[in-house]
Amino acid sequence: MPKISKRVKHNLSLQPKTPLEPASAFSILKKFQGPKFDQTVEVAIYLGVDTKQADQMLRGSVSLPKGIGKSKRVVAFCSSDKAKAALEAGAVKAGGEDLVAEIEGGFMDFDVAVATPDMMRVISKLGRVLGPKGLMPSPKNGTVTPDVVTATREFSAGKVEYRTDKQGNVHAVIGKMSFPEADLLENYNAFVSTIERARPSTVKGAYVKKIVVSGTMTPGVQIRYEGAEAAAA
Repeated sequence: MPKISKRVKHNLSLQPKTPLEPASAFSILKKFQGPKFDQTVEVAIYLGVDTKQADQMLRGSVSLPKGIGKSKRVVAFCSSDKAKAALEAGAVKAGGEDLVAEIEGGFMDFDVAVATPDMMRVISKLGRVLGPKGLMPSPKNGTVTPDVVTATREFSAGKVEYRTDKQGNVHAVIGKMSFPEADLLENYNAFVSTIERARPSTVKGAYVKKIVVSGTMTPGVQIRYEGAEAAAA
């Protein structure tokens, strides 16, 4: 049986047994003992959606007010007259057919791909390469837009993408453990509000069933959400 470290034992002793108000949850989260690196803080929301229904699968993006403490490598598919501006906005590469050829040749050193609508015909051939990695641009998450320069700037600065998994969960990074509690709370509130506004009209009953926040190497802390406990009962 694996030995439990002192740090894990200490953190488990601090882990609340019942859901907390958001501010209290982040206060506890910051008290957990962590490793030497600056941990990423994430939120996981379990939704009462039917994942077999396409219209109940959420997908989108949001710029959090305090950022997430990490920049992203963005490539921009756009015409030559917009490429220079996209590069100045933070893209690691920008272009059309030439960029498609680079990716076909094996270039994959990026986290997000954005594109103008007219480029989708050009990059459709990359579906088998980018699709499985979740990198294919899509209007649903804001990565297909006429304003590719603004999209590049926002995603380079850490704009958060989210999508519902097969179990009905939505995960997102909301900051770093070094962030002040107030900043984590502000980002959390902004993300939860985004998910609330994205509620599909066809969802019946409780929409948000459970919310948990955690660090990279900490236990999860459940946050109290009106209606969630009743849904779980």
